Formats: sequence, C-alpha cells, structure tokens
Amino acid sequence: IPGGRQIDEPTSNMDLFPTVVQLSGASVPEDREIDGHDLMDLLQGRAERSKHEFLFHYCNAYLNAVRWHPRNSNSVWKAFYFTPNFYPQDKMACFHTFSCFCTSDYVTYHDPPLLFDLSKDPSESTPLTPDTEPAFHSIVATMKEAVEMHQRSLKPVKNQLSPGNVMWKPWLQPCCSTVTQLSFPGIFNHMPSLY
Repeated sequence: IPGGRQIDEPTSNMDLFPTVVQLSGASVPEDREIDGHDLMDLLQGRAERSKHEFLFHYCNAYLNAVRWHPRNSNSVWKAFYFTPNFYPQDKMACFHTFSCFCTSDYVTYHDPPLLFDLSKDPSESTPLTPDTEPAFHSIVATMKEAVEMHQRSLKPVKNQLSPGNVMWKPWLQPCCSTVTQLSFPGIFNHMPSLY
C-alpha cells in the first residue's frame, strides 16, 4: 500500500472480512451473502471507486440510514430515517442515558428522511430540502428502492447477543486447574466437554 494514500470512498467494517480472507489466500464463502468487498484494489490504487453503491447503517437491528454513491456522480448521499435524541442537544451525544438507544422513546423519526450530500457536507450539519436540492425527491425514491431490495435480501438469524450467548460459561474456558476445580474436585464433571 503506498504511504500517505488517502481514500475518500465509502467503505464499511464489513469490508475487513473479505479483505483479510483474500489476503490469506482463502476464498470468501459462496453459500451466503457477504455484504463486504475486498478493499485491496482500492487501497493499492488499482481502483478509484468503492464497490459499494449503497451502504446501510443500522442502530441495533433497526435500519436508521442509507448511503448512496451513484456510479455516475461524485456526490455521496446519506438519508436518515431516524436520529438519536441527543442530550444536551448541541453535544451530539446521549449523556443522559450514557449510550444512544434505538427504540422509539429515544429517537426522532424523519419522513421524508433527512438528506445530506456528504461530498459537500461531510459533517452532516445541514439537511437538504426540496427547495435546496432540486433532485431531492428522486434521490430519496432511489434510496427507498434500494432499502426495499436490501430488506428483501435479509434472512433471519439467531440473536447473537441474547443472554444465553453473552453469559460467562466457565466450562468453555480452555485452561485447566482453576481455583474452583482445585477446591472442589469433580465439580465440573457434569459439564459438557469441548474435546
């Protein structure tokens, strides 16, 4: 990767998986949809544009924004369907709850969505309107179509953050001879084995 290279193209954390897989010489699984793209062509300067035309932004399981980088334009549009209720309002943070929640009590819904052109307003400080952006309605309509297609492609999965998945499971610890095992021999004999 050339030193000092800067990339202003939309990318995603999901791009890390296919990039690392390709760097390792393995193949990305083909039996499922992989949302990310290998970044190496972009990082090494063999490509100037991200493979992402649309990126979907979630707050927990809720789609709160979509970003669109049209193939025939330098604009990068971002539409917010809801935003957190920041407190204090001028701080862009949720100090009153220590974390920004995604449920209806803690967000403001936007219909039509808040629209920004990130190529001109990267800080998302001035929402566009039909008066300030002549193509407002067609941009929002295109993004809505992309969201609908994206939602049709989703398949339900088991909640990976359910209490049963995040609770500590001492029998899964890879080491042996803990203080508990030494103090109470046989206490873990009834636990399932990994080996």
